[in-house]
Amino acid sequence: MTTIAGDVSGRGQVTRIAIVLVAAIADNNVIGRGGGLPWHLKSDMRHFRALTVGKPVVMGRKTFLSIGKPLEGRTNIVVSRDPTLLIAGAVVARSVETAMTIARGDALRRGSDAVMVIGGADIYAQLLPCADRLEITRVHACPDGEAVFPPISSVAWKEVVRTDKAAGPGDDASFTMISYVRTGERLY
Repeated sequence: MTTIAGDVSGRGQVTRIAIVLVAAIADNNVIGRGGGLPWHLKSDMRHFRALTVGKPVVMGRKTFLSIGKPLEGRTNIVVSRDPTLLIAGAVVARSVETAMTIARGDALRRGSDAVMVIGGADIYAQLLPCADRLEITRVHACPDGEAVFPPISSVAWKEVVRTDKAAGPGDDASFTMISYVRTGERLY
């Protein structure tokens, strides 16, 4: 995968389009169970919306199906190897590489500085080596689940912001929002 730079400032400045992984991860690294989230966090959904609105979002087919509809205010790019899959309101890409090319072009057109990657486990695993930033909600629970987030290496990632949140109305658990930046070069 190559980095695509472009004028996202509107002022003739060339800026790199960041690849940002956004995930809610339980204390045991579970991110999904049975095609959905194993918790409900209304507070984190507001945070997720604020992070992603106005930007292209890349996700796998199962993640899209768990959401059930295209996310408003974002270009939805769904990765699926199924050549017959068509989704109203979303762009279907046959590979992660194609999805990222589409997403970068969309980010440039929108004047956005980032492509937001929102799941699932396989998409995260493929894009973690080339991500620039991680926006992680650490859910303080240990639910059963078959989908897990890949390990976040303390050598490759530096925590830059941490905000603890008590469970509020509509939240199944307390959680911590953590922002990480890459400490060195992306692998590709």
